[in-house]
Amino acid sequence: MICCFGSLNIDIVYAVAHTVRPGETLAAGRPVTHAGGKGLNQTVALARAGETVAHAGKIGADGLFLRDLLETAGADVSQVTVDDEVGTGHALIQVSPDGQNAILLYGGANRTITDADITRVLDGLTGDDLLLLQNELNDTACILEMARERGIPVALNLAPYSDDAWDLQGVAYLFVNETEGQGLTGQTAPEEILRRLGELCPGVSVLTLGTRGALAYADGCVYRTPCVSVTAVDTTGAGDTYTGYFLAGVREGMSIPAAMSLAAHASALQVTRPGAAEAIPTRAEVGAFMALRA
Repeated sequence: MICCFGSLNIDIVYAVAHTVRPGETLAAGRPVTHAGGKGLNQTVALARAGETVAHAGKIGADGLFLRDLLETAGADVSQVTVDDEVGTGHALIQVSPDGQNAILLYGGANRTITDADITRVLDGLTGDDLLLLQNELNDTACILEMARERGIPVALNLAPYSDDAWDLQGVAYLFVNETEGQGLTGQTAPEEILRRLGELCPGVSVLTLGTRGALAYADGCVYRTPCVSVTAVDTTGAGDTYTGYFLAGVREGMSIPAAMSLAAHASALQVTRPGAAEAIPTRAEVGAFMALRA
């Protein structure tokens, strides 16, 4: 089983001509509300890819529909708790005509995780499970350390990036985009970022490069897959879809290149639809899409 201990957000999306510049006031289209949060998105991606997955995290009373969405997708939601005093995390998202986005994030209940919460979640896991983390909770580094002490393997999507001193020992799968990889390694060239990631992380490192595809490093080997070209409507959640489908693939026994290809096709299909979690395709949809592109 994979347990995603991660964020749950309410996404409020505005269509704009371009993302707002400093000092600018810009008219926007009617706001549309979607389910989001990197944690929720990745859990939905895992569930729709066919993986057995549970979600752990916190919402406010205004976010009960997020828990319902996870349950409908097929995730175990018994570790999603409600904080009656703090509202659900939310994101204000600008989406331009080419599908690119800019996001303002409020942590809300995602930032109220306690040591007791962490202990409760980890007590339910063993070394045969995989703990999936992002960096939208308030104590990701602590969760990572406690999981390592218990021998629970971790998949870490280091997004959004922070300048914390990250100890990546015990990380089985590391996911970063180019900006996060540069911050973590101090390198700028993708190949150098990947080389340094291989030194920092004993497991598999995946570096996503947007329209330039993705690189991965595992057991001394470098793998590269191209981007699947589509016309993007909204890129929100693309990286989360990639992470979920990649992990589902390798947990099924796929090779690293095969899992990367599956993830690339899933995220490409996802960006052709508006929204984040709602836009994540099912495994059957991804299979049909890959057949068309073969």
